[in-house]
Amino acid sequence: MKRPNSACYLFSICFLMVFSSHSFASSGESIYKQVCANCHTPGVAGAPKLGDKAKWAVLIKEGQIQITAHGYVGIRGMPAKGGKPDLSVSDFAASVVYMANQSGATWSNPDDAMLKRIDAEILRRQAQIRK
Repeated sequence: MKRPNSACYLFSICFLMVFSSHSFASSGESIYKQVCANCHTPGVAGAPKLGDKAKWAVLIKEGQIQITAHGYVGIRGMPAKGGKPDLSVSDFAASVVYMANQSGATWSNPDDAMLKRIDAEILRRQAQIRK
C-alpha cells in the first residue's frame, strides 16, 4: 500500500484552512439571506435596505456594539434576533457586519472581547426596555 507524501498532507491542510475561512467569512451573508433579507432587501417597516449607504450611515455611526445589541434585542419594527429565536449573538453579529459592510462600513466579525461588550449592551438594553 502506498503512503501519501507530505505534499499531499500540506495540500489537505491548506484546503481545509481556505475552506474554513471562506465558510466563516460567508456566514454573515448566509444568515442575511436566511433571516434578514426578508425585511432588509425590500425595506419592510422602514428597515434599512442592504446597500443603502445613507440610511446605514446613521446606524454605522452609532457603532457596531450598539446596533448589534439593539437589533438582537429588537428595535422599532424589528423583532428580537430578526425573528429567529435560536439565533446566537455571534451569528447575529456576523449578519450585521455583512449588512453594514455592504452599506459602507469596514467592520470585522467581533472577537471574544467585543462579543462580551455586545452581551453587556444587550443586558443594559433589556433592562431599559423592562422599565
